[in-house]
Amino acid sequence: MGSGISKASYNITVKTGDQKGSGTDANVYIILHGKGLQTKECTLDNFFKNDFERGEIDKFSIDSEVNISEVQRIELRRDNCGLYSNWYLDWIEVTNKKNSITFVFPAMKWIKANGRYFFNHDTCLPQDDLFLETRKLELRAIQAEYQLQVQIPGLPAQVKKLPEDEKFSFHYKVNFALEGIKLKAESFKLMMTNQNKWEDVEDVKTVYTKAFGVPESSEYFNDDAQFGRQRLSSLNSLLIELCTTIPQNFGVTEDMIKPFLEGKTMKQVMDGKKLFIINLSILEDCPTKREDLVMTCPLILFYFNDSKHLMPIAIQLFQQKGPRNPVFLPSDPKYTWMLAKMWYSLADSTYHQSLTHLNYTHLMMEGISVATKRNLALQHPILKLLDPHFLYLMAINSLALVALINPDGIIDKNSNAGIKGHFHIMRKSMSFWKLDLHGTLPEDLKNRGVFDQSVLTGAYHMRDDALLLYDAIKTYVEKYVLLYYSTDSSLTADYELQSWGAELVKSRDDGGVGILGVPGNGNFKTTNQLVLTLTAIIYTCSAGHAAANFQQYDEYGAPFNYPYYLSGVPPKDKSPVTIATILKTIPNRDVLLQMMIVTKVLSEKATKSLGDFEKQFIVDPKAVKVVEEFRQTLRQVGKTIESRNKKREYPYDWLLPKAIPNAISI
Repeated sequence: MGSGISKASYNITVKTGDQKGSGTDANVYIILHGKGLQTKECTLDNFFKNDFERGEIDKFSIDSEVNISEVQRIELRRDNCGLYSNWYLDWIEVTNKKNSITFVFPAMKWIKANGRYFFNHDTCLPQDDLFLETRKLELRAIQAEYQLQVQIPGLPAQVKKLPEDEKFSFHYKVNFALEGIKLKAESFKLMMTNQNKWEDVEDVKTVYTKAFGVPESSEYFNDDAQFGRQRLSSLNSLLIELCTTIPQNFGVTEDMIKPFLEGKTMKQVMDGKKLFIINLSILEDCPTKREDLVMTCPLILFYFNDSKHLMPIAIQLFQQKGPRNPVFLPSDPKYTWMLAKMWYSLADSTYHQSLTHLNYTHLMMEGISVATKRNLALQHPILKLLDPHFLYLMAINSLALVALINPDGIIDKNSNAGIKGHFHIMRKSMSFWKLDLHGTLPEDLKNRGVFDQSVLTGAYHMRDDALLLYDAIKTYVEKYVLLYYSTDSSLTADYELQSWGAELVKSRDDGGVGILGVPGNGNFKTTNQLVLTLTAIIYTCSAGHAAANFQQYDEYGAPFNYPYYLSGVPPKDKSPVTIATILKTIPNRDVLLQMMIVTKVLSEKATKSLGDFEKQFIVDPKAVKVVEEFRQTLRQVGKTIESRNKKREYPYDWLLPKAIPNAISI
């Protein structure tokens, strides 16, 4: 399209964000730029109208001596006039009235007084940018605002100070607060009308009022098949491993478990890939909140029976075998076996909260998001691809630091491990967690011997549905990456991308993110290395976090099935246990209600579904087509999962694409 000089008119559409205080009374000025052309500065103003109010869309018309048929960038500034001058801009659209072509300029940022802001319509690599000097200046300003810092010693790098552009929208914040207030009021009422100790098993159910709802897991009591399903289709479904040999420190023998193998030998069940193990040795030496609280570090064996149910068949609660650390079996006294399962679940929930949920999604991804903003300019295709998946991540983590994961905060008060124990486990994991293994679903499954569909057939719902999503994301990323990197040389010439990769792997001691297992060690030489990295990030921020998060109320709300806090001591022998002991062991009414409030709020989905992006930075027509293909694939994935659920004995809805947000925003 050529550009010529003749009178022209442009329609300008402006969307102001809904952040608190995002509307402005200031004067706003715009300049349009094309190939070698620019308009004079024009004021955006409608007479007798209060423009730029929070959450509103305003339309303006401007005339110019210059006809720019292809508007490539806009230049924007505002003054400091008016009582309320802060302004958060979502996006601007410019339409040349002569050719009716519309150009979209995503912004998603606060526009400060007297600064000059440039927004490009084009998506381009730095080596191809016609406005390179401006691009470099903008990136330097962003780097000053987005700084990496290890906030908690030994843990992942986070943002040093929450930038204004990362704060919650007003709408999101209000919904979040109202939900918490409603549940706190309900919980206070329950505490005032009931005593703290439990009378019997039925008494526990009295906390499930209308405001909270009944947690799914509470419908089961001392049910071995349900206990097995928790390992395959619940919050912590990436621990189970194929068992090919019994560890030396696990005191289980063939004679002990033979009654539970449906007439088969141990060799037969191992050869048939029907024996599974979870070893939570990482919890050994885990500190607890108080001296009278205990943390287990168990080993557990499962048998996948002929009815396709995963059944627990042996539990050892501590790593060193011995007479005071017996192997508990389903044939033990009823409540002794139940107590052993509860003490196993305490370790499982502690691992889930500290690693699966907090460390491997929230904190690991925050460091990556900060490095992305610091190194990739707004025009960069990879920034546009990743940014929707970082929505509110820094904001929710900074909120968690003051409300959840702080001394005397909710986690500290209502878990056996407390903050000290959680941080201890998280620090341990930093030495071995790798993006290309633990952060890459197929590799993680292969590493545990459970990738093949012939293993745990028809029962491992989380794996089966998650692989559909992983493949959909990988295909989307591949198509998108190849639009901009047609050759490997364009990849190596992209110095912004290479500096991003370098910062991802740079040691946290030296100011980097310190991620292990980044393909090519962050020096991307092939598109395949880049695709694997981006797929791991997008999958973790969307499906990975959803699987670890949204079932929290359904599990943690059921203290017999998924306790996070237990009193007393684990059983040291096989003496019969009474139900009275079980009731004294589970959290009391106050602790359970605290856990129910936080997990209920954390289980609410408050943002848009995967593929339906809140922050729509992708405006390049070729890339928009790739996004639409991704959405079509996700719709197909949704239909496949719905059809699977009709045939499943126990449906699994947690990875339906419509149930998965784009980002870790809660």
